[in-house]
Amino acid sequence: MAAKIKRGDEVVAITGRHQGLKGKVESVNPKTGKAIVTGMNTAVVHRRQTENQRGGRIAKNLPIELSNLALVDPKDSRPTRVGFRFEGDRKVRYSKRTGAVIDV
Repeated sequence: MAAKIKRGDEVVAITGRHQGLKGKVESVNPKTGKAIVTGMNTAVVHRRQTENQRGGRIAKNLPIELSNLALVDPKDSRPTRVGFRFEGDRKVRYSKRTGAVIDV
């Protein structure tokens, strides 16, 4: 199945403790069905100091389920579902809310 959410997309959390927050997708793991989104599902990790790296408390973005995310519509900045259609020879993603093409 084609990926409905890809790296670099702007998404909004539709459920969970981060409901309503927007962020940019850093990476997607289709095998586990999770994505890492900037500013969502953040945890504090304690790191030991090494020669190359400073120690201390570091904020880290943890994976979030793809089913808890919705793509942000490029026209009206609201959550939307994603569909696929062919425009010429290319298969493109489009917003089911407004019909706007997402992949440009």
